[in-house]
Amino acid sequence: MLSANPQANSAAIPSVAPAAIPIPAFRDNYIWLMRHGASAVVVDPGAAQPVLDYLARERLSLTAILITHHHADHQGGVAELLARCAAEVFGPAAESITGLDRPLRGGERIRPSGLEAAFDVLPVPGHTLGHLAYYRPGLLFCGDTLFGAGCGRLFEGSPAQMAASLARLAALPDDTAVYCAHEYTEANLRFALAVEPGNPELQRRARDAAALRAEGRPTVPSTIGLERATNPFLRCEEAAVIAAVRERGGLEGRNSTADPLAVFTALRAWKDVF
Repeated sequence: MLSANPQANSAAIPSVAPAAIPIPAFRDNYIWLMRHGASAVVVDPGAAQPVLDYLARERLSLTAILITHHHADHQGGVAELLARCAAEVFGPAAESITGLDRPLRGGERIRPSGLEAAFDVLPVPGHTLGHLAYYRPGLLFCGDTLFGAGCGRLFEGSPAQMAASLARLAALPDDTAVYCAHEYTEANLRFALAVEPGNPELQRRARDAAALRAEGRPTVPSTIGLERATNPFLRCEEAAVIAAVRERGGLEGRNSTADPLAVFTALRAWKDVF
C-alpha cells in the first residue's frame, strides 16, 4: 500500500511541503489532489473511485480538474467525476479530453475554482503533441513529460520537441517540486546508473528511493534541482553522459563534445530497450 505522505526524510530526495496529496491509481499512477478549505482540485484522474473515496472521507467538494494529456490513465475518470461533481475541466485544446470546458494551448494563466493560486500553463509536447504542464512558483505538475530520473516515451512527438520541453522545465527554479504522474523512479534510476555510474548524487538518490519504496512511500515529488543533478535526460551536455552514449555506439565521431539533441535522441532510444 502506498502512503499518502509525499515527504521524504533524505539527503538526496528532499523534503518538500505537501502542496498536493498523491492518490494511488492502477499499478503506478498518481492522481494529485490539492485542497483549499472544503474545495479540492485534482490532476490527471485516470480513475474516479479513488478520488470519490478521498472526497467523501475528507468531506471535500471537487471544483476543478486539470488534465495534462489525453491518455486514458490520465483522464479515464473524468466522466464519472463530472456525473457526481460540478467541476470545471482544464486540458489541452489540441487533444480529445472528456468534458473539457476550459481548452488550453499553453501560455495561459489559470486560476482553478476552489484554489487561491494561479497556474501558468506550459506547452510541453513530446510524449503527446498537446501535452501541457501546470506551474506556479514552487510547484509543477508535469504529467508524463518529466519523471523522477527519467522522461516520457515519445508516443507522438519528436526527440527535438521532447528535448525542448525538458529544457523548459529544467529552467525552472531548483526548489520547484516536481509532481509527475507515475512511480517510475526506481526503474529510471537503474538506467541512470547505467549511464552515469560514478555520479555520487545519483548513487545516493538510488539508495534513498529504495528505502522509501521499502516503506511503501512515494519517491515523488522530487525537485528540479535534484533532477538536474541526477536525471540523464537533463544532463545531455555532461561529459560522462556523452561518453556513455558514445561508448554504446549512439554517436558518430570521436569529438569530446556532441550535439545535446543527438545525445538526448540516443539516450531515449537506449532507455526504450533497457
